[in-house]
Amino acid sequence: MYLRQFQYLIAVAEEGHFGRAAQRCNATQPSLSNGIKQLELELNTPIFLRGRGQRLHGFTPEGEQIAKWARLILANCEGMKDAVNQMHGDLNGELRIGAMPSMSPLLPLVTQMVRSRYPKVRIIVSFVGHDAMRIGLDNFTLDVAISYMDNVSIGRRNVLPFYTERFSLLVPDTEEFCERETISWAEASLLPLAMLKPSMHERWFVDQAFSKAGVKPQAKVESESILQLMFQVQFAELCTIIPSHFTRFPGLHPGTKALALIDPILSREVGLFWAEAETKMPMAEVMVAAIQQLNKTMELRSILEDFSRKIPKNLTIASLKKKSSVKAS
Repeated sequence: MYLRQFQYLIAVAEEGHFGRAAQRCNATQPSLSNGIKQLELELNTPIFLRGRGQRLHGFTPEGEQIAKWARLILANCEGMKDAVNQMHGDLNGELRIGAMPSMSPLLPLVTQMVRSRYPKVRIIVSFVGHDAMRIGLDNFTLDVAISYMDNVSIGRRNVLPFYTERFSLLVPDTEEFCERETISWAEASLLPLAMLKPSMHERWFVDQAFSKAGVKPQAKVESESILQLMFQVQFAELCTIIPSHFTRFPGLHPGTKALALIDPILSREVGLFWAEAETKMPMAEVMVAAIQQLNKTMELRSILEDFSRKIPKNLTIASLKKKSSVKAS
């Protein structure tokens, strides 16, 4: 067995087509087909279900297991190369992050720490749902995922706390709200709302919050983009529910105001997830180290949790790392 055969196998599994898989592997189609046939002969079992004209119809039961092992073998080989490069101070390759859209404003704080330490690493961020995160971690197409720590659908993983997400109602900065700093979920339900689409997990959580308050609002506008909902407040005088950190990162749009949502006050812990294994993959390790650094300084959490505190104009990764070194000394 050769690693190249496993690469062929995974390419065919992901492309669903021998020709496209061959192009992806920079191989001729006969070479790829022969490589997989040799693997089947060596393992004495068919891997793919084939129809007429060698058309693919998925894996055989044995093929499913072989594909899982192939992904694990290839991932460990990549991890081995990354570990050696890291020892030589030359870590490169791709760091693949899966995240929920609501976490996008805070990701640059972490990825910049990684880039400053490992400038040759290419970072790929994918905003995906929980099922895609679980599959990505299982298939080693994601190195880490950032999601809610109570997210059981991701499966059993290593997890590191990142920050606490709270919720605010974004409203037009008009006379109606000029004296307000807070608003109940029940009151918010009576306002014209722009909301995330019902298929999104964050919308499910918001609907649960309204349900706890005994109300069921009707959305006037729905979108998959939190920024689009914020624009609806700025330009169309609707209201929307946002993670409170959006009021700090990236900040409020002109003509809008954030009111803390109460009755009930809800929060969710967000964490970094990575695959359970005896040996931590180097790409996951660099993300763990970056978030551990942010947790050590406590600067990020203190800014997000204390809304009376102004964000320092010089808040950068360098300043966070400097604060950490001062505290440590």
